Amino acid sequence: MALKYNRVLIKLSGESLMGDNGYGISPDMLSHYTKQLQYLVNMGVEVAVVIGGGNIFRGLQAAESGIERVQGDYMGMLATVINGMAIQSSLEKHGVYSRLISAIEMKEIAEPYIRRRAIRHLEKKRVIIFAAGIGSPYFTTDSAAALRANEINADVILKGTRVDGIYSADPEKDPNAVKYDTISFDNVISSGLQVMDMTAFTLCKENNLPIIVFDVNDPDNLKKIVNGEDVGTLVTQ
Repeated sequence: MALKYNRVLIKLSGESLMGDNGYGISPDMLSHYTKQLQYLVNMGVEVAVVIGGGNIFRGLQAAESGIERVQGDYMGMLATVINGMAIQSSLEKHGVYSRLISAIEMKEIAEPYIRRRAIRHLEKKRVIIFAAGIGSPYFTTDSAAALRANEINADVILKGTRVDGIYSADPEKDPNAVKYDTISFDNVISSGLQVMDMTAFTLCKENNLPIIVFDVNDPDNLKKIVNGEDVGTLVTQ
């Protein structure tokens, strides 16, 4: 059976690694994601991952502790490296080859980002984990996901969330919220829906890179998506 998406970039939040904990990395959630990534690799999918660092440190909230924005953003980038190291360790424990690629140089633990090398890793069916955002403050991991996905010519961005798609309102607060199966970039903007931050979203819109928002906690969703089944909400032109 032919895959609908052969090269994907999966965007995960750092908070998704916490599980039921208030912070840090849950072994159960780490295993949950590892098994899903392993399954995609076994299917022949080329997989890239961008993960946030909100389970360890959130740069935008650093000002509350008296830390200036730029310094706080760099601290947040380092948190994504910690999460990336955890995912890499778990993947390799399960026999999945991977490469941790950091936008901030730290040669002892991660490769620097070189586009052609990253693409070659994908062609060899290694999972690549992009860490440290894009290496600059004021840009979120959403922006890193959009930029890297375009650079590596990914077929789609798969944005994992706690809900099963995009709704007209927050489904956890509004029982009358309506789920969209498909929605255009322009309608997302005009409706004021929060899919990604606007910098990332605009980059995807300008380059016609589709985004699928889905429930990452369902262990079958990723394989359904790459096989072409309708899961979550597709954002496209």
